[in-house]
Amino acid sequence: MRAFNTLAIAALVCILCDRIEAQTDAAGRVFVTEVRGAIGVATERQIKRAIEHAEREKANALVIQLDTPGGLVSATRNIVQDIVASPVPVIIHVTPSGARAASAGTFMVYAAHVAAMSPGTNIGAATPVSMSMPGMPGDAKKDGKEQTSASERKSVNDTVAMLKSLAQLRGRNAEFAEKAVRDAATMTAEEAKRGNVVDLLASGLPDLLAQADGMRVKVKNAEATLATKGAAPTTIETDWRTRLLAVIADPNVAFILFMIGIYGILFEFWHPGTLVSGVIGGVSLILALIALSALPVHYGALALLLLGIALMIGEAFTPGIGILGIGGLVAFIAGAIFLFEGGGWDMQVALSIPVIAGATLATAGLIFGIVGAAIRSRQRPPATGSEQMIGSTAEVVEWQGQTGRVRVHGEIWAARAAQPPRISDTVRVVGRDGLVLIVEP
Repeated sequence: MRAFNTLAIAALVCILCDRIEAQTDAAGRVFVTEVRGAIGVATERQIKRAIEHAEREKANALVIQLDTPGGLVSATRNIVQDIVASPVPVIIHVTPSGARAASAGTFMVYAAHVAAMSPGTNIGAATPVSMSMPGMPGDAKKDGKEQTSASERKSVNDTVAMLKSLAQLRGRNAEFAEKAVRDAATMTAEEAKRGNVVDLLASGLPDLLAQADGMRVKVKNAEATLATKGAAPTTIETDWRTRLLAVIADPNVAFILFMIGIYGILFEFWHPGTLVSGVIGGVSLILALIALSALPVHYGALALLLLGIALMIGEAFTPGIGILGIGGLVAFIAGAIFLFEGGGWDMQVALSIPVIAGATLATAGLIFGIVGAAIRSRQRPPATGSEQMIGSTAEVVEWQGQTGRVRVHGEIWAARAAQPPRISDTVRVVGRDGLVLIVEP
């Protein structure tokens, strides 16, 4: 009887496990990744890896939890292409409350197979940043209104076309897409749901998965039905390379790494053999170059930075009235201000004023202070060694004919003189011939 009961319980457990497994398979697997902060090359890598991982695991959907103020235009375009071409349905959820999908985030939401927002979030303001600074050639005013240049109109029209094409692809509000670019229009989550900008209004991940269940989406020209209700979401962690790239791709961090690299290499040249400064400088410079290659750098501004450093070094080697030093400081500051300014971003991105001020003061102090002191020390007469003996006084210890021995700085040296001195006389060292000092009374 006991054996029968045991077998019955075991069979019941197997049936329940099979049903649970069948329900899990029906719901499919859902992966989740978080995107917070500015969109850049690290975000591009993160989303690409998440899509590849979801495809490899045959996931039913990939959820991207989004909160961004905007970011790099080139990275945004690549992300949009990856989402559109994804073999796995991508659900973008602007969350939590207080989050936003501004600028680049608007493009990502429009590109998603399913777009959702949490209450208290907003979307829009996708106007690209002007390629020129106010007051520069190309800006004009008519009747007190600022007129856009041809390059700005071209950039805006291209952005409008891209966002409207995504709206048409996903069947979303194309009118708001155009207003978001031309007029920097924004919407709250509730307005976006009513205006057909997003598909769902979900308070959290369980609510999102429950509402998305059963929705039909087009994935690579084929329709698919989402089975997300009851699915256990799996978080895709960001790998260390993506995290490192996210840190160094920050303009301020990249600039600081670049300056540390320059300082370290210069110190290694000025003091060969220390190795520490050279190693730190080399590693920092390589990391900075990796970051700069991923950022929209103005190479003219980068040239100004290097010119400024070169002029300040020139001032240290040729001290005068300070023209080289002043010119170097001006070139350095101008290069830092315009290094990342404008093009390539859909939001205003530039080096922070404290970073520019700190780097300028540090560079000027190091070059004018340390380098100047090193150069002045090289120009001083030798304070040690045999060369320091020239001009010193010595006491005659013994003498015979034209040669003898003298005591100088506590050492006994062979010496010769044109006029033979007497023992215990004081003589002056006027020259040296090998290990023989030349003296005179």
